[in-house]
Amino acid sequence: MVRRLGYSVLAALAAIVLLVLPYRWIDPPTTSYILSESRRLGQVERSWVDIEEVAPALPRALVASEDANFCLHPGFDVQAIRTVIERGEARGASTITQQVVKNVYLWQGRSWVRKALETGLTPLVETLWPKRRILEIYLNVAETGEGLFGVGAAARRYFGTTAAELSPVQAASLAVVLPNPKRRDPTALSSGLRQAAARVRDGAATIRADGRSDCFEG
Repeated sequence: MVRRLGYSVLAALAAIVLLVLPYRWIDPPTTSYILSESRRLGQVERSWVDIEEVAPALPRALVASEDANFCLHPGFDVQAIRTVIERGEARGASTITQQVVKNVYLWQGRSWVRKALETGLTPLVETLWPKRRILEIYLNVAETGEGLFGVGAAARRYFGTTAAELSPVQAASLAVVLPNPKRRDPTALSSGLRQAAARVRDGAATIRADGRSDCFEG
């Protein structure tokens, strides 16, 4: 009985590894959320862009805005979690890795089951994928507007350019849209969001200077 249980556990672990490992090299064709939005809207805009074809200012801006310690933590930012708890906030400590796990393997919405699966898969993704790959997938599966996914499609729609040609100002403007992409437009930011974008530009310069962008810089 114990041996059979052990075999079952090993088989389950092997299956999970086989689920996660291929995306180290293979681009995820879609996600459950992209599919659901495509059904709801009729179609979505999305095109894959390799990280080498993205202006360096954009990954830095997104990391500075979403997860400044991305290169330092193993998938969970303990300090950010403590800060959220101390402030009594309900959310806000998810790392880029956790967001990638949620987008690629799980579903939207808040539930203990989804959170438990996310907690289990995040360290595995961190182990099997390099940080640069995690960020590359994030750049391509993140929702960037209504029916819009990835930075390539966002650059075209909002700025009429490619991800490679985005300026630091455009990159920061796009970064502050991500927490609420359906209601924010990077070309028409409120005064508060313009100030936030300016802070993101400063943060992007800071993480470049202090080495916190080294793990994904080419």
